[in-house]
Amino acid sequence: MSTSPPREGSANPGSANGLDEKPRLSEHEKKANHIASEQKRRQAIREGFDRLTELVPGLEGQGRSESVVLKKTVDYIRAQLAERKRLVERVEGLGGHVEDGMRR
Repeated sequence: MSTSPPREGSANPGSANGLDEKPRLSEHEKKANHIASEQKRRQAIREGFDRLTELVPGLEGQGRSESVVLKKTVDYIRAQLAERKRLVERVEGLGGHVEDGMRR
């Protein structure tokens, strides 16, 4: 009695790739996984905005408008970059040396 070789992708646990096929998720399980994943993504975004309100001066205690948080964050970063540029120029004007990595 001969048997034919297992076909690639067959549902046979002893298939050529040696992997057991997992049972497929029901539509309800797929939907629940999708909802959980979306909630996790949104929570991560909320936590990121909350962290920005802690780091950026002037955002403490304000209502959390994401557009306001982003605008004030960009303004703050630009101000910090301008201050660093001013300090680099001052150090060099006084005869000091600033490494290239600190100039950017």
